[in-house]
Amino acid sequence: MDSDNEDTMTERFDVVVVGGGAAGLAGALTLVRARRSVLVIDSGSPRNAPAAHLHGYLGHDGQSPAALLARGREEVAGYGGRIRTGTVVAADRLPDGGFLVRCGDGSTVRAGRLLVATGLVDELPAVPGLRERWGRDVLHCPYCHGWEVRDEAVAVLADGPLAVFQAGLWRQWTARTTLLAHTWRLTAEDRELLAARGVEVVEGEVTGLLVEEDRLTGVTLAGAGEARCSALVVAPRFTARSGILTGLGLPTTALERDGHVVGTCVEADPLTGATAHPGVWAAGNVASPMEQVAGAAAQGVRAAAAINSDLVEAETRRAVAAHRAATGTR
Repeated sequence: MDSDNEDTMTERFDVVVVGGGAAGLAGALTLVRARRSVLVIDSGSPRNAPAAHLHGYLGHDGQSPAALLARGREEVAGYGGRIRTGTVVAADRLPDGGFLVRCGDGSTVRAGRLLVATGLVDELPAVPGLRERWGRDVLHCPYCHGWEVRDEAVAVLADGPLAVFQAGLWRQWTARTTLLAHTWRLTAEDRELLAARGVEVVEGEVTGLLVEEDRLTGVTLAGAGEARCSALVVAPRFTARSGILTGLGLPTTALERDGHVVGTCVEADPLTGATAHPGVWAAGNVASPMEQVAGAAAQGVRAAAAINSDLVEAETRRAVAAHRAATGTR
């Protein structure tokens, strides 16, 4: 099929939202309530899928992430929004300023504007067993999970520049916070800070996890040692799911802390989500790796409002041109 015929036969939407997490669904809901035709294309692999509950989202605290997304899909569909399971592999710019969105199954749709809310992937340290317990008792964010392990034995794995900061932060939730030196070289200043906060340092590389009756009980150390804990804190590398954006010429930017790269993201305006590519907005963790669910949803709403305003301006320009043509004015 040639491109002209493909373009003619392809279904068209005002906005295609790539990614159906909190940011994407909140953006879609805002847009359908603005009477826009919207399609959400979601791969079905949310970042927080391993977690049983989400926290800190007013009105939804303790709800399962899956239940929140299911409710969000129902709300979008209730206003006439469309949701499709699939993976977007590319988006081609069209002469009219819109986009031809290509999916992994070979299907295509046309979009006047794009909202990319594809999120990120948490790349975990190379310790056997971490992935299997990620989001359960292998944790990252104390605002998401700290209350649930308050006053318990929490160990922080030191394999990057965030470890000492994390240990000091988690100390807010429990006095039984330990830092596992693992592969990271602690400075004298680090050790002083940890000692001042009452955080014990355990030397030795972590080689695995100790699990009893499907509960974390500790870690194994090189040389046959052990350290007991009921939760293990790690600092994942945040890798943006940015394939569609890089394909549009929007490269990822390194996210650094203390001179060390801890992840990647796509640059977008912090208020509107607008990217450097006209017609493309980004919201949620793909642009803001540290954002929690509530913040990601708020970004989706703000981006949707900016997209609708952009569409209104374009429609107004076309209406003025048509009016002038009809009336013979200039």
